[in-house]
Amino acid sequence: MLSKIVKAACTVAALAVPGMAFAADYPTKPITLIVPYQAGGSVETMGRVFADELGSALGGKVLVKTQPGAGGKIGTTAASKAGADGYTLLFAPDSTVLWPPIAEDVDYSLESFTPIARVAMLQMAIVTSKGSGIETYEDLLAASREGKLSYADQNAISRAFVNYIGKQEGLDWVAVPTKGGGEMVPFLLGGKIDFAWSGGVHNRYLDQMNVVLGMIDAPLQRSPDVPTIQDKFGVAMPAGATIWAPAGLPEDILSQLVEASLTAAGSEAFTSLLNDKLGMPPAAVSGEELTNALAEIDSGLAKVYETTSQ
Repeated sequence: MLSKIVKAACTVAALAVPGMAFAADYPTKPITLIVPYQAGGSVETMGRVFADELGSALGGKVLVKTQPGAGGKIGTTAASKAGADGYTLLFAPDSTVLWPPIAEDVDYSLESFTPIARVAMLQMAIVTSKGSGIETYEDLLAASREGKLSYADQNAISRAFVNYIGKQEGLDWVAVPTKGGGEMVPFLLGGKIDFAWSGGVHNRYLDQMNVVLGMIDAPLQRSPDVPTIQDKFGVAMPAGATIWAPAGLPEDILSQLVEASLTAAGSEAFTSLLNDKLGMPPAAVSGEELTNALAEIDSGLAKVYETTSQ
């Protein structure tokens, strides 16, 4: 897996060379940006603003197509099978591409994609509704020992990480699949489940939700005092949101997409959305830095898989 990551990311690094000639006639038609999660969640919200900025940077039009289902695998699979011509891209968390080939039987692998650029850092967390009476991580543990709780998860990796916590704490929770944050929010606030894994949409509902545990390796931007899974157990979920393309793109188109994606990531509209509305740190990472980050993610995911698959 590590060799696959290095190979894919080094390709980007080699191609993203300043001064390289771009395809003069690209794009000649609208580009489709697949978001593999339901409308209303944080990833889809980012995708729509990013698509507008990417289109401006390319001098063309980028259309968002949501393809939710199977924890992101339906849209990701569709993107992997698209033509390598620069007209189909994927906007997805790193975990959506990296986890399934490790833990599941899917029709794609890391080699199916070329990572173009990481553009944001997601703020995954465990959350509860304010009406639940569960305000802290310790409250969640106490409630879980009194009776079996249910939670909303959105994909296989969120379920694996919650199960990882459960194993460490000697607890067992019931997973209720949801199609992205757009479905998770009404489930949680409507009292259909006891707590939830959130990819970041909770930042828009902090007046109605409690954040009890950060699921990444750094303090959450809007809940910096909340403990993290890294602090407690030495593992963390991958937080990158990345633009991916099917493997095999012509070199000039790939180079143009790398430059345009970094421009879009730094745009005022996109960074304002992240900082002011979503509470997510912006990012603009490609090349060797992205290579190293993906390699580190792979190591952590393997550790969690080994623990939760036993």
